[in-house]
Amino acid sequence: MDRLNTIQKTVVAIILATMAIVVIVPILFFLNVAFSSDVEMSKFPKSIIPSFTLTVKVVPADNGEYEIFYDNGEGYRSILTTKNPIKLENHFRRQYNVSVPGEKLLRDFSQTRINGPMEFKYQKDILYNFKQFFAIVNNALPALKNSIIVSLYTIMISLTIGSLAGYAMARYKFKFKETINVSMLIVRMFPTVGISIPMAILLIKFGLFDTMLGLALLYSVPNIALTAWITSSIFVGINPELEEASMVFGANRFQTFMHITLPLALPALAASSMYAFLTAWNDTISALILTNENQTLALVVYKAIGTTSSGIQYAAAGSVVLIIPALVFTFIIRKYVNQMWGGVEL
Repeated sequence: MDRLNTIQKTVVAIILATMAIVVIVPILFFLNVAFSSDVEMSKFPKSIIPSFTLTVKVVPADNGEYEIFYDNGEGYRSILTTKNPIKLENHFRRQYNVSVPGEKLLRDFSQTRINGPMEFKYQKDILYNFKQFFAIVNNALPALKNSIIVSLYTIMISLTIGSLAGYAMARYKFKFKETINVSMLIVRMFPTVGISIPMAILLIKFGLFDTMLGLALLYSVPNIALTAWITSSIFVGINPELEEASMVFGANRFQTFMHITLPLALPALAASSMYAFLTAWNDTISALILTNENQTLALVVYKAIGTTSSGIQYAAAGSVVLIIPALVFTFIIRKYVNQMWGGVEL
C-alpha cells in the first residue's frame, strides 16, 4: 500500500511539475523579450531569465576613438567605433537600453588608454521598452484610457441589467421562464465578433460608432446573459424571509433589493464583473470592426506586433502593460470569487 501511495504521489508530482513548466517557461520567455534590448533580440540562444545589466568590451583605437565590442552569444564582435559622446549616448540607449550620459561613457572608456582593453558593466533602464512603446506606438496612451473606460462601461451595464434580470428569474414566476433561461445561455454561445457587423450598423444609426459606449454595448450583450445566469442561481439560495422582514419594517422592494439581497449576492457580482472586465479588456477583433480613431490598448498592441516601425520587444512591453490591470483587478476581487465557490478568506 505504501509503495502504491508513493507511486501515485510521484505521478501527481510529475504531472504538476510538467504543468508548471508548460505555463512558467513561456511566461519567463515573454518577460525576457519585454525587457530585452535591441541587440539582445538577436542573441542566440536566448536566455529565459531577462538580464538587467550590460557588459561591453572597449578597446582604445586611433585618433582618440574607442571600439565597442558586444558578446552576442558567439563571442565579442565589434559594434561601434567612435569618440563622439552624443553618438555613444544614443547608441547605448537605443541598442542596449542603457541611459548613461555620453560624457560619462567617455570618462569611463578613457581608462583603457592606460590599462588597455577593459570590460565595463552598466545597469539597464528596465522601463526603457515601456517608455518606447508609448513613445513610438501611435495613440498608445489614449488607447489605455479607452480600455479602462470601455471596461468600466461594460461592467456597469452588465451588472445593472444582468443582476436585475437574474433577480427576476429567481423570484418571479412567468410564462416562458425556462425558455428565457435557456435563451440566455444560447446568447452566450455566440462569439462577440459574430454580432459585431450587425451591431456596427445599429451603432452608426444611433451615432455611437467609434465610441467607448457603443463598444461596451457590444461587449455587454453576452455578459448580461452570463451575469443573469450566475446571479439567478445565487438569488435562489437567498432566503426570501430576509426580504419579507425588510419590507415589514417599511422598506420597499427596490430598497430591499439594494440593501439586503444585493450585498448577499456580492460574490456572484464579483465573478460576473471579472468576466465582463476580461471580455472588454482583451478583445481585439470587435474593437477593430467598431472603432476607427478611438482604439483600445489590446488593439494597439495587436497592431504593433509584426510592424517594422516598432520592435517586437516594444510590443511585448505593451503586452505586459495590458496584462497588469487584469492581474490587479483579479487580485482585488479574488476573495469575493473565492467566497462564491465556498472558499474562505485568508
